[in-house]
Amino acid sequence: MKHISFMPLWHTLLDKNMRKEDLRVAAGLTTNMIANMGKNKGISMETFQEACSSQRQD
Repeated sequence: MKHISFMPLWHTLLDKNMRKEDLRVAAGLTTNMIANMGKNKGISMETFQEACSSQRQD
């Protein structure tokens, strides 16, 4: 099993002056999902897609 790291996502949030809570609200994620990501635990691909989609710049 490969190691999961959400560090690039956290760096992107910092670059955008956002907090994890801002991501949670923008992506419609639960606090448990954000907590699991903070612990580098696995999340569903659907959750990951929601988080990434919320960071898109159109």
